[in-house]
Amino acid sequence: MAVIVQMAPRWKGKDAKAKKDAEAEALEEPMSKIVSELKSSLVQSDTCGFLSDNSVQLAVGAEQLDLLDKACFGRPVRTIEKDKHWFQLSFEEAFYLCYSLKCLKINGSGTGPHNDEELWHYMKSKKDTFPCFYKAYSHLRMKNWVVRSGSQYGVDFVIYRHHPSRVHSEYGVLVLSDGEDKDLNGRLRVWSDVHCTTRLVGSVAKILLVLHVNKVGNNESPLCLANYTVEECTITRWSPEQNREKM
Repeated sequence: MAVIVQMAPRWKGKDAKAKKDAEAEALEEPMSKIVSELKSSLVQSDTCGFLSDNSVQLAVGAEQLDLLDKACFGRPVRTIEKDKHWFQLSFEEAFYLCYSLKCLKINGSGTGPHNDEELWHYMKSKKDTFPCFYKAYSHLRMKNWVVRSGSQYGVDFVIYRHHPSRVHSEYGVLVLSDGEDKDLNGRLRVWSDVHCTTRLVGSVAKILLVLHVNKVGNNESPLCLANYTVEECTITRWSPEQNREKM
């Protein structure tokens, strides 16, 4: 069920012409096309990352470096190496490239590539909320939203229509779930939580989008994701100033 409140995209630029140019560039090169190019490049280069505690490190060439940045996966890591470029991926980003797009292999510490189930168990062991977060992340990515961390805004993710250099994010995303996920379900339980969160995201011109992940069965394998469903709901803060008759 989707009940998302749509807001007009806020393209970046110093003036109206610059904003129009940013919109035109985004339409000419949609995110779906960029991700497809990234997938092809990673497959052709047989790219392989490796697990590093709570992230995945990736050494790439100049072409992959550009495409990872354009597709908004991971963050560059500065090193003294000149012939290699390093990227750090979150668990959600890495598993999406590996499991959903089938374009990335991931090695363990001193071992060969992990299969999907081995990666799933490792990431779950490091992050209890990983199954729900990954379902939410992949749900948005498959709709061609750019998904980035929302920690600076007090939410789980922020999402963009295109690259953050071209457009402002429109939604701050919180992931909730049924069951015993205390880290997820303890939020938005009381009115003060709802008020504070909507006020915070509203102050930076975003709408709060709540993704409720409905889990069916156990989560011992990534195959469980096919049985998970996602309900979308937006929460906005009503302002009397915007609804009063002008005198």
